[in-house]
Order: sequence, then structure tokens, then C-alpha cells
Amino acid sequence: MGIPLQRDFGRTLTLGLPLVGSQLAQVLVGLTDTVMLGWYSVPALAAVTLGASFFFVFMVVGSGFAYAVLPMSAEAVGREDEVRARRVARMGLWLSVLFGALVLPAFWWSGLLLRAAGQDPQVALDAQSYLRIAGLGMIPALLTATLRSHLSALEHTRIVLWATLAAAALNGGLNWLLIFGNWGFPELGLEGAAIASLGVHTLTLLVLARYATHGPGMARFELLKNLHRSDWPIFAEIFRLGWPIGLTHLAESGLFVATALMMGWLGTVPLAAHGIAIQVAMIGFMVHMGLSAAATVRVGHAWGRGDRPAVIRAAVAASLLSAVAVLVATALYLGAGTQIVALFLDSADPQAPAILVLGVHLLMLAALFQLVDAGQVMALGMLRGVQDTRAPMVLAIVSYWVLGLPASYVLGFVFSWGPSGIWLGLTVGLAAAALALGWRFVSLVRADARVRP
Repeated sequence: MGIPLQRDFGRTLTLGLPLVGSQLAQVLVGLTDTVMLGWYSVPALAAVTLGASFFFVFMVVGSGFAYAVLPMSAEAVGREDEVRARRVARMGLWLSVLFGALVLPAFWWSGLLLRAAGQDPQVALDAQSYLRIAGLGMIPALLTATLRSHLSALEHTRIVLWATLAAAALNGGLNWLLIFGNWGFPELGLEGAAIASLGVHTLTLLVLARYATHGPGMARFELLKNLHRSDWPIFAEIFRLGWPIGLTHLAESGLFVATALMMGWLGTVPLAAHGIAIQVAMIGFMVHMGLSAAATVRVGHAWGRGDRPAVIRAAVAASLLSAVAVLVATALYLGAGTQIVALFLDSADPQAPAILVLGVHLLMLAALFQLVDAGQVMALGMLRGVQDTRAPMVLAIVSYWVLGLPASYVLGFVFSWGPSGIWLGLTVGLAAAALALGWRFVSLVRADARVRP
């Protein structure tokens, strides 16, 4: 098994590294918006923070259909069924357009919704101005996510990386021109950032669409053939697989939002330290997200062929690579925590020393936190490879919200462990998810009759 497993390591790295890079570049796009609007004005920063969070909620739900395309296309490729791969991508594009069109009214009237949620009226109005433009990017963003899944299933991930890196660079350039009014462009502030976001989503879509139809080896899939024609059986299959993925993403995102709210109850310093530590941990998490997507593809290919040993090797290879990433991140958190947290702070701020001490402590806890976080996201990726999403959704929601969130509250406030207790409770929820989801994957691979023993 040694040589085949070595081959799986190589293929997973070849497939996964560009996906890791594209995930990190996507984080860079959001970070650029935050930093540049922070330079522009505090009200603009507050509005884009609120508006981007509003956009993100709909994006994570809608992207569930794009994520469903990944294992279904991977299975089709494993069976060498190019027609099915095209049908899956086509109906994934349909669902992306339909979902994006359905949520457009929410962006247009977002001010009313945000004020009803108790937000400051002026900040809500500014966020609505941002979302009425940026919300138009929901359809191209979801179409891009679908094409990214299609290309990843075909193991054409380098174009995904380069397109995302180009998007990050373009976003920074357009922000510089349109937010601040440089080089004779109008100074549009918040609306300028929204226009930049819309332009970046649209251009990324055009680049990936061009490659998916005219790139090397792409012509045989005839992606645009019968694009107008409905395919309701495949449509229903993607919908059944995709909506649990979207709700799983929403549940996980909601867990982190809830813990941030609890941290805010403890004061400004704990919230600031938490924000820094989570931002750093998120960068590491993107590595596991990329490897998880690679695991979905590799497991999906083997699943489509009905090859149990290949399913197991693909899962083991991805898991071990994720474990190596955990070790590297742990060494950084423990060895350079002070230097990492200091990058986010103004040394002249009187609260900086207290934030630095707590932030370094939370990074030490992140060494444990990221181990279980990596485990649960890798298990989710493998389960998607075998097209199992509904039961994992239930297991994840129970782990996050029935176990994790109450544990954070009890450890943080009842036991008075403060920020450490909140993070340890978060770790409890993610550990439960990792164990439950990992066990389900092992059980399915052992039991499913379609996989050769």
C-alpha cells in the first residue's frame, strides 16, 4: 500500500495546494475591503462590516448548491461519464441563478431588515447603499463557485488559484481608485467598494467560464451545450445534496458569530483579542478547507469507480496532510504568538498591552482548537465525496449548537473562565463534530455495497 499511498499524497497535494491558495486569496479580498474602508472612515468601516456579514449569510446558504456540484461531478469523472458531468454543472448554474435572483429583494430592502434587527439607523442605511450594488454580485459569485467546483472535480485547480489571485489584486486596485477617488476617478467611498466587489465577481466569472469552455481538455465536456434546457432529475439531485451543505455552513458560521457576541459581553479587550485570534486561526483554517475540497474530489473519483481501497487511501492522504498543517500552525502559534498578535495592534493604543497578552493566550488555545476544527472540516469533505450531506448536517448542528454553544456559555460565565472558557466550549463542539462525522464516514465506507471490498 506504500507506493499507492505515496501516489495519493502527490495527487492530493497537486490538487489541494491551488485550492488552499485560492481560499487564502479569497480571505485577502475581504481583508482588503476592511483595511481600505478603515482608512477611509470609521462609519464606512462599520457599514461594510454589517453589509458584508449580511451578504455572507446568503452566500454560505446559496453556495451549498455549488459545493454539491463538486462530489457529483467528481463521481461522474470517476465513472468517465462526461455527459453527466456536464448535466451536473449546467443544473448547478441554474440553481445559482435562481437562488441569487430570489435573494435580490433582501439586499434592496436590507435597511429595513437591519433596523428591525436593532442596528443603528444610519449604519443600516449606509449598509443598504452598499448592498444595493454589491448584492448584484450574488449571482456571478454563485456562478463562479459552481464553475470552481466543476473545474476542481476535473482536477483543473491552477486556473482557480490564478483567477482568485487576480481577483484579489483587482479588488485592491479598484478600491484604491473608487473609494478614495485616485487618478481622476470619482470618490465614491462605500459605494466605490461595492462597485469594486461587483466588478471582481463578474470578471472572475468570465475568466472561469472562458477556461471551462475553451481551456485545455475542456471542449469534450461541452459545458454550454443545451444550457437553456431543463434537467429536472439532476436539478432535484443537486438541490437534495446542496441545501444541507448550505445549512451546515450557516450553522458553523452562526456558532462563531454567537461566540463573538458572548466575548463582547466581557468587554472591548476580550472582543478585540478574540477577533485577532480568530482572524489568525481562519488563515490556518483555509488550508484545511482547500485540503477538504481536494478530499471531496479524490474520494468522489474513487467512489464513482466503486474502489474502496482508493477511497480509503484518498481519505488517509488528505487527513495526514491536514495533520501536518496543524503541526506547522501549532509551532507558529506557540513560538511566535507575540509577534503575530502584535502585527494587528497599534503600540500607542493604551489597551494594546492587555489585548496582546490575551491574544497570545488565545493563540495557545488555538493550537487545540484548530486540531478539532481541521478534523471536522476534513470529515465533512470526505462525506461530501460519498454524497452524504443530510445526516452530517444534523450531526454538525447538534455538535455546534446543542453541545458547543452551551459549553462556551457554561465554561465562560457559569465557571467564570472568561475568554478561555468560551474558546474551550467552542473546542468541545468542534471536537464532537469531528468525532461524529469521522465515525459516520468510516461506517459508510465499510457498509456501502457500491464500493468493492
